[in-house]
Amino acid sequence: MNEAFQMTRERRVDNRDWPEWLNYAWNFDRGELGAVYPTVEGTGDGTLSINTLGGEQLVNFGDWIVRGVQDELYPVTSDIFALTYILEDA
Repeated sequence: MNEAFQMTRERRVDNRDWPEWLNYAWNFDRGELGAVYPTVEGTGDGTLSINTLGGEQLVNFGDWIVRGVQDELYPVTSDIFALTYILEDA
């Protein structure tokens, strides 16, 4: 089952709402597969990136971070997410 979390500017600043799997990925080393980290260290713009099999993938504010069936993480823009996924209450 896929899980998803929409990254907003507010959620980036305050990570209390982050799911456990996202906090776990935040603690990976930058170069590690599945790592979630600030896009450019020290810039302060707040955007995130995910280290995927396809390389570094940017997470813009409003994008969804999806956890796939094999625990892989990848970003999905909000428009594609709305066309592809059905939200269910937890």
